[in-house]
Amino acid sequence: MIVCCGEALIDMLPCKTAGGEPAFLPVAGGAACNTAIALGRLGVPAGLMTGLSHDRFGQFLESRLAEAEVDVRYCVRSDNPTTLAFVHLEDGSARYQFFDENSAGKNLTVDDLPELPAEITALLLGGISLLQEPCGTSFEQLVSDRPEQVITMLDLNIRPDFVTDETGYRARLDRMVSMSDIVKASSEDLAWLYPDRAFRNWADDCLQQGAAAVLLTDGASGSRVVTAKADIEVPGKACRVADTVGAGDTFNAGFLASLLSEGVLTRDGLATAVAGQLTEALQFSAKAAAVSVGRSGADPPWAHEL
Repeated sequence: MIVCCGEALIDMLPCKTAGGEPAFLPVAGGAACNTAIALGRLGVPAGLMTGLSHDRFGQFLESRLAEAEVDVRYCVRSDNPTTLAFVHLEDGSARYQFFDENSAGKNLTVDDLPELPAEITALLLGGISLLQEPCGTSFEQLVSDRPEQVITMLDLNIRPDFVTDETGYRARLDRMVSMSDIVKASSEDLAWLYPDRAFRNWADDCLQQGAAAVLLTDGASGSRVVTAKADIEVPGKACRVADTVGAGDTFNAGFLASLLSEGVLTRDGLATAVAGQLTEALQFSAKAAAVSVGRSGADPPWAHEL
């Protein structure tokens, strides 16, 4: 099982009423939630670790997770509200305004963390959950204490408008990178984090800190993966774009699903993965993400659609 750790929230998508008035449509969202649903739809055993509210939005999220057969045993329920993320689209690209005060996800504590059973193959983390407290500390502790055989994928997924303590946040990301086997950044993440550094330079630093694979996504320009043995680029896949909400999360699910199917989602497997396996993973990820961006909101493909 791959367990996605982080936020589960409601994306409020811009739309219009029947009368043409501006409105917002609530849909399931959040980096961890999106990736878990994408994995489940691809037929991969997936779980979610987050704080879920008893409110109606929390119940709505649980129904969407159930549809994709995502295991929610690692979720902690509370009466705190569900985070709302109002989406603003600029040429199809999504920008977010979060309403997150005292939310269920934000208040996940170290004491809430479960024991990780042997069936867990990998953890995925990232997004706004690493910015918040106490959940940021909780997820960092989870990675630090994980069993040695559990692979960790970190998706930086930086939301600059949500950063209040830049120094502390950068320090946490540095620590998380040093504990991760797969590290992924978008071109926008890297421009915020290290505006004057080339991706390959940063990737080499990550490899030296212990990462086995470092990923870069650059929208329509494609994606790239660097390991100790390979440096592979795959062009973007031409597609119609409704919006980019959840595109990176779907990419993550595709990459992990492909590595799992190739039998290389282990520490030894990542170290010995050949160019063909990595190329296939990038191509499959791009194909899955292309379906998602053609739809409104985070709506990843089912396996039969690919």
